[in-house]
Amino acid sequence: MKAAVLVGVGELEIRETPDPVAPDDGLVLEVKACGVCGSDLRRWKQGPLPGVDGLIPGHEVAGVVLEVGGNVTSYSPGDHLAIAPDIHCGHCYYCQRGMYNLCDNIRMIGIAPGYSGGFAEKMVLTKEILMKGIVHHMPDGMSFSEGALAEPCSSVLAAHERAGTSFDDTVFVIGAGPIGCLHVVISKARGALVIVSQRSAKRREMVKRFQPDVIVDPSTEDVVARVRQLTHGLGADIVICANSVAATQTQAVESVRKAGRVILFGGLPKSNPLTSLNANRIHYGEIEVVGAFSYHPTMHQLALDVINRKLIPADLLVTHTFPLESIRKAFETAANHVGLKVIVTP
Repeated sequence: MKAAVLVGVGELEIRETPDPVAPDDGLVLEVKACGVCGSDLRRWKQGPLPGVDGLIPGHEVAGVVLEVGGNVTSYSPGDHLAIAPDIHCGHCYYCQRGMYNLCDNIRMIGIAPGYSGGFAEKMVLTKEILMKGIVHHMPDGMSFSEGALAEPCSSVLAAHERAGTSFDDTVFVIGAGPIGCLHVVISKARGALVIVSQRSAKRREMVKRFQPDVIVDPSTEDVVARVRQLTHGLGADIVICANSVAATQTQAVESVRKAGRVILFGGLPKSNPLTSLNANRIHYGEIEVVGAFSYHPTMHQLALDVINRKLIPADLLVTHTFPLESIRKAFETAANHVGLKVIVTP
């Protein structure tokens, strides 16, 4: 089979690799769609980790079961499955309390060494993945691109479930990439008024298709003043940093109302993870500043349902599709902000 292997900085190589065989307690999946994620782009730009050779990335996966092992009873050849990357250990402090996304021993398909991902024609789902990972049957009639989109949708849904986004809220989304657009869509689906800030003119144009109530250009406007003007001087109820820029986290604390919530959705570069927040504003205003990382497996099932009900317009989010042989172009398209969600179809 063909697979894309990360071999260097900005370099993915298409290789012929042996066809996988289903283990007794696992299955072989024929990959039909795999999304390009921001974490895929970061690893691509940095190259493989020291000592890691032959990693096949890709973790937003949808496909068809080709073969099942003799001990597998919950899956059959022909089943359409959507896969997310997290594999929890099941026994650490957090797993014992159902907080699987915070597992101390979490492994990620397509990211951790030894866990090959979806930028390949086929992939193996081991017993470990089937029992402690995130694998769900896709609804009848759902496209594979929609199935792959469930993974990034899951984390956004989880953030809004935790925030309790509702009709009473004004949500300020900072960043209008694929994840920022999902935050716009889900905020509006939950009834909120949505303000979005984006420096890129291309992305400001693209986010219009999701009908935010206000779009702000931070290169020409005082974003904090604009948000306060739109909220009668109060500030937004919820501010979401849907990017990896430290300065916007500072801006978020200044833009939120007293007793509001700031969600740090995008991680900062590991080489420079520090930020600057107005601690007095947080203290005296009783502002919550929370992180948002991954999700409980139930959110992936919910994402499939929400997409299937067309509450999330997958056709507007997925702007580019490439075959596996063109994976370099797929990554360049995603990295250059030419479109929104990029899907590879092995």
